[in-house]
Amino acid sequence: MMWGDGMGWGMGWGMGWMWIFWLLLIVGTVVLVVVLVKLLTGGESGRSRRNGRASPSGPRPRRSLEILEERYARGEISTEEYRERLRTLEEGDR
Repeated sequence: MMWGDGMGWGMGWGMGWMWIFWLLLIVGTVVLVVVLVKLLTGGESGRSRRNGRASPSGPRPRRSLEILEERYARGEISTEEYRERLRTLEEGDR
């Protein structure tokens, strides 16, 4: 005895395998794109390669110095406090 047009169970399994194939293909493509982007951009995302800490040189210390200078120029901090914080920033760069 045949069910439907004789292809009932065979097509069901075929469609299941097709879903798995396409799902794996899409996941593989996404993983490939992520890996390529990391390779092309250096994959560091703003961190140094050694022990996962942010590197001391770069935009962050420079921006800290700019903020310190702006606060001093506006008169928000005294000369003594400016020099102390400047010393602290310079020690962090070493």
